Amino acid sequence: MKRTEMQIGNKTIGPSCDVFVVAEAGVNHDGNVGKAHKIIDAAADSGADAIKFQTFRADRLMIAGRERLEQQENPGESAFEMFRRLELSWEDHENLKKHADERQLCFLSTPFDEESADFLARLGVPAFKIASSDITHTPLLKNVGAKGKPVLLSTGMSFLNEVADALWTLKSAGARDILLMHCVSLYPAPPESVNLRAILTLRKQFDLLIGYSDHSQGVTIPLAAAVLGAVLLEKHFTLDKAAPGPDHKLSMDPTDLALLIRNLREIESALGDGRKRPAAEEAKCRTLSRRSVVATVDIRAHEIVAPWMLSCKRPGGGIEPKELNRVVGMRARRNLCRDTILTWHDLVPTGNADRNEDGSIVEETANPVPPVHSIQASKSHA
Repeated sequence: MKRTEMQIGNKTIGPSCDVFVVAEAGVNHDGNVGKAHKIIDAAADSGADAIKFQTFRADRLMIAGRERLEQQENPGESAFEMFRRLELSWEDHENLKKHADERQLCFLSTPFDEESADFLARLGVPAFKIASSDITHTPLLKNVGAKGKPVLLSTGMSFLNEVADALWTLKSAGARDILLMHCVSLYPAPPESVNLRAILTLRKQFDLLIGYSDHSQGVTIPLAAAVLGAVLLEKHFTLDKAAPGPDHKLSMDPTDLALLIRNLREIESALGDGRKRPAAEEAKCRTLSRRSVVATVDIRAHEIVAPWMLSCKRPGGGIEPKELNRVVGMRARRNLCRDTILTWHDLVPTGNADRNEDGSIVEETANPVPPVHSIQASKSHA
């Protein structure tokens, strides 16, 4: 059965819910647990729904070589040395989760190995995030899937068949709730690379909830992702975008995140429920700007209404212009002054009159020539 919603902690995620915003602290704590706690407070103050870190051991993540990441800034440090410096201890995680709970933030972390996933399960995280880099890491996928908790699967650098294989592995292991996250693994990702329409492709192909993990700079692109249907947004978050480190410059600071969330909630309000109908606030404008059938001359009681006696003018509230041909050939129930807005109560049917193709009365049945009094009345108002 198709799942249209997912529960993460006490938050429901789905098309009819507010977009779930994850502040991705990642490694922007720079290995300083005190800074990690400040990031939690800043994320909560900015209005995020969740704070997410990364859980790894450098020696389980990569070979201790001299390779470097493209976004590294310290020229004397290898990627292995950087990751080792950025590790958080199990105890750090426990204290950070407690702090997040106190600030009513959902605490999440991305495990990069099975041991880290097992620890996070014991810690009680409500969901697991799989990084784009590990979409082909079958042992980790099986480990996480077997835990039966919601999985956020990032799809950066992936072809559709790789996404399908990862989904099959997770589901076979026991995962039931999976949210796919479109992502482009560039740091930062230029606008022309983000390919937001892939959100639509993923949703159509896999019939799952779709989120977006953003590595672009600014607030525009994640907002566009939400308009395209992303139900979860993840954005790197830092206290200082100018700080040295691999992810700070592509992250949002507290001011940016607060702006993103404020704009996001405004967009959600503007998107509405999709039903095409007048807004309640349009009622007055609808009446004032729509038109009614009106008398263009004085019409005497019992006189048969002819086409030249009528026009369509503002305001609305009377007989609508689409009924104009029905009015022609009816008799006036009472004297009607020029510019009277006609209602059905003002008219009496004359029976089965002969009508032209446009619905008007043929000349023999209607008034072929305006009566003298009507011509005079028309001239007096010219």
